[in-house]
Amino acid sequence: MTKQANIFVISDSAGETADSVAHAALAQFTNLEVNYTKYPFVTTKEKIDAILASAKEKDAIVLHTIISKEFYEQIDSFCKKENLICFDILNPIVNAVAEKMDEEPLRVKGLTHRLNDDYFDKISAMEFTVNNDDGKNPKGLLEADLVLLGISRTSKSPLSLYLANQNIKVANLPLVPSSELPKEIWEVDPKRIIGLTNDMNVLMKIRKQRMIAYGLNPDTVYSDESEIQKELDYSNGIYEKIGCPVINVADRSIEETAALIMEQLNINGFKKTGL
Repeated sequence: MTKQANIFVISDSAGETADSVAHAALAQFTNLEVNYTKYPFVTTKEKIDAILASAKEKDAIVLHTIISKEFYEQIDSFCKKENLICFDILNPIVNAVAEKMDEEPLRVKGLTHRLNDDYFDKISAMEFTVNNDDGKNPKGLLEADLVLLGISRTSKSPLSLYLANQNIKVANLPLVPSSELPKEIWEVDPKRIIGLTNDMNVLMKIRKQRMIAYGLNPDTVYSDESEIQKELDYSNGIYEKIGCPVINVADRSIEETAALIMEQLNINGFKKTGL
């Protein structure tokens, strides 16, 4: 019988930090059925009382990023009294830094989500990336912070959007043996280009599943082994000619691949274009 875990995520802001921590931790338990209940923008004692009463009823694990001293002490006190597992994600770090540096924290909620320059840079990066997806705008290759190249099903678009959320302007370009590459790609600094590849067996499986999802015959040229090999050989030839780093996305999550891309960019002394 599958075990169930109730996770309550409480925040006085959007709750993204606590939610990400909760999912990252519980991903390690593949045999658990996890029920997440998210409570963002919790700013009153009465609301916290109601949430905690529900947590007690469901014997939930509580994770929170409440920054108000009064409110996080309220949560901590209740959970200790009722023997509920509780993780205060922010305050141990805030308190440790405050003590070491002899500085008082602001204890203002939602500072990381304010409409500052960083926020508008992120929106700009997202807009740029959407407009330069799948080779839509060859001129954008010259304006991008990063260019991703790859044949079909190498995660170009989801990776582009994920990296755009990190304030990086990304352009991606599909590599097709029968299509001519735009001349702009040869003008881009190879240090700003990442070539993406995938394993043959993974590509075949993904492409067949895609055809089935469209209600079509899975055995087509698109999923044929010899044709896929031609595409892989073609893309590898392009990468060698450009002299760019190559990353294999097989069996890697978007987050893992993005981390490898950022590592490679940092090695190459990455700097934003400023455009």
